[in-house]
Amino acid sequence: MSDSVIIIPTYNEKDNVERMARKVMSLEKEFDVLFIDDASPDGTADIIRTLQKEFEGRIHLEEREGKLGLGTAYIHGFKWSIANGYDFIFEMDCDFSHNPDDLIRLYNACAVDGADVSIGSRYVKGGKVKNWPMKRILMSYFASVYVRMILWIGIKDTTAGFKCYRRKVLETIYLDGVTFKGYAFQICMKYAAKRHKFKITEVPITFIDREHGESKMSTGIFKEAFFGVWKMRGMKL
Repeated sequence: MSDSVIIIPTYNEKDNVERMARKVMSLEKEFDVLFIDDASPDGTADIIRTLQKEFEGRIHLEEREGKLGLGTAYIHGFKWSIANGYDFIFEMDCDFSHNPDDLIRLYNACAVDGADVSIGSRYVKGGKVKNWPMKRILMSYFASVYVRMILWIGIKDTTAGFKCYRRKVLETIYLDGVTFKGYAFQICMKYAAKRHKFKITEVPITFIDREHGESKMSTGIFKEAFFGVWKMRGMKL
């Protein structure tokens, strides 16, 4: 068993899930993977079950009854990972917008350099975004500026979803209090870690827009994040 597990939520990721699993399994550092599938109608879970037979004990699958939101998937995964004794717990997308090769850099930022949370960041020096239209880049960048103005958390990429946590961080945060489902969830987890005075570092990455499958972004997710940051300041975290 590895000391590290990567939580990857999936919904209709049949074009990506096998490539992602095989890429992670090929890395020099050994990582386990926990897929959390929200009843994908395209057969994503069937592909994962086939991979489990090949990579026994390294690929895990938790299936849920429907599309319940990114945030609830990660909370489910955090609790599963803690219960199964992992020391380093990662968040990652399945669509290759996060480069699996960067997992080792995020791991080293915590395991070697002493961070409690490492964030794959688009907006620190050396970070980049590829294949996004300028309008979306600006919206994402200024969303992070907005969050920093409200919450004063001092993190450049506040909505980033590529992260490594030390186990103690997730044991300390009141996970049941983090009820957001979209990008607001990512903001809230960083804010909670900051409030508990954990050491957070940002690691520059190149974020690449998905090539296969459909984005899960929606107006509702954007609104949740926009108004949610005000709510976070009074939440028990």
